Amino acid sequence: MKTVIYPNFSKKNAYETTGKVCSMLHNMGFEIFCGDNLRERFPVKKYVKFMPLDEAAEQCDLIIAVGGDGTILEASAYAAENDKLLLGINTGRLGFMASMEPDELYNLSRLMSGDYVVENRMMLDCEFAGGGRKDSFTALNDIVISSQFGRLADYFVEINGSNVSTLRADGVIFSTPTGSTAYALSAGGPILEPGLECIQMTPVCPHSLVSRTMLFSTDKKLEVTFKSRDNTPLYLSIDGQVCESAEQDDRLIITRSRKSLRLIDIQGNSFFNAVNKKLLNPIKDI
Repeated sequence: MKTVIYPNFSKKNAYETTGKVCSMLHNMGFEIFCGDNLRERFPVKKYVKFMPLDEAAEQCDLIIAVGGDGTILEASAYAAENDKLLLGINTGRLGFMASMEPDELYNLSRLMSGDYVVENRMMLDCEFAGGGRKDSFTALNDIVISSQFGRLADYFVEINGSNVSTLRADGVIFSTPTGSTAYALSAGGPILEPGLECIQMTPVCPHSLVSRTMLFSTDKKLEVTFKSRDNTPLYLSIDGQVCESAEQDDRLIITRSRKSLRLIDIQGNSFFNAVNKKLLNPIKDI
């Protein structure tokens, strides 16, 4: 079995944890790959093979991310593109998408026995068009269009040419059920079980007493246009990783993606455990 290790060494204990993961997997007979960018920083393990991440992700059976939620989101792009399994090990603060903590590495043995659950997480496609350009993105968590410096802007959302919502707000979040516990939750949206299939729209600081989150079925195509006030810049963010400037004549088209993420829940019930331990209790290391 081949696995790619995708660590974020800026996280506390990530370096040590990554070394332990490599040793344990090697002893279980795994072939281990890492990106070329880690050749100089990685622990001295002669059995680790280095190559471009795109090639490694294509060849592997499994990707293991060691870090926080941002690290898992980055790794998810490689996993979804190549239809590979993804396992998250948390060395960040929240690590809501992770299936294990560093003191639970003994569960790695389940990878050989197949004693784990695979969750299929839906994703969103975003077509960003305007000004003679057209870009496409895929998000696991969310697609956000927002103004700079917390300035209000007007957002118009249509389905099949019919107006669904007109918002005056700092921004709008379009999220998957996986992303419901991220930015959308902080903006007042509900917690959705990740196995649900829907598109969630949550306004950010709406200038209204009645504006609330809306849910749409996954067969809908959402078209979004916007108008800033006083030509305040607007920005498009994809999973917090991609950020592009947006102009008033631009249009967003948001649909369910054909891609999905196969996320390993190695102990079972990780989502509800995370809700109780990581959202209802104080975040660690504060």
